[in-house]
Amino acid sequence: MKNIKILGTGCAKCTKTAELIEKIANELSIAIQITKETNPEVIMEYGVMSTPAVIINEVNVHSGSIPNTKAIESWLKA
Repeated sequence: MKNIKILGTGCAKCTKTAELIEKIANELSIAIQITKETNPEVIMEYGVMSTPAVIINEVNVHSGSIPNTKAIESWLKA
């Protein structure tokens, strides 16, 4: 199972990012656990300056925009 954190303020882009990752994981039958983190102090601990950010198994794989489908698929399959 991949542990995925979506870092952000809970804005529409952050919500959309979480929904998109969950949808693609379901399509690929990949087990994930998504956590949304909105605490600014925790977000800063990851060195994130723009949100939404995607953290997979404690590695920052993306930040600053809604990721595209191909990128999400590659993260989930890795």
